[in-house]
Amino acid sequence: MTNEQLQALIEQVSLDHFNKAFRHHACFNARLKTTGGRYHLADHHIDVNPKLMEPEYQQYLIGVIKHELCHYHLHLVGGGYRHRDQDFKQLLHSVEGLRYSPLTFVPKKRIVYECLNCHQIYLRQKAINTQRFCCGKCRGKLVEQV
Repeated sequence: MTNEQLQALIEQVSLDHFNKAFRHHACFNARLKTTGGRYHLADHHIDVNPKLMEPEYQQYLIGVIKHELCHYHLHLVGGGYRHRDQDFKQLLHSVEGLRYSPLTFVPKKRIVYECLNCHQIYLRQKAINTQRFCCGKCRGKLVEQV
């Protein structure tokens, strides 16, 4: 899908579900990593994560577009456009948009260490110096599990 096709899709979804025209710019933004889309308050344009075009996420594209259009239309009429506002929650529910992006959960790399004495397991995101640090339970030597 190109940016022009995305623009046409957003305009069509806006007319079909909100009965209002989308009169600003929409495009893909590859810098979005964990969000499905973003509405910009300053110039009213909408960015969409191109990962939503991958086969496992395509089913969420319309829901993300509806979510961003809720921000857009509420902001333009002076309503509560933030996630915590009741206006936003009600409009999002009425158009059946997505509350959360399916891209938010990025699996983190885990390093597993085990104590040689008591076999205590330690999960870490960052590597530790096993020459300097020891088991907090028995002071035994830690080794990284593969």
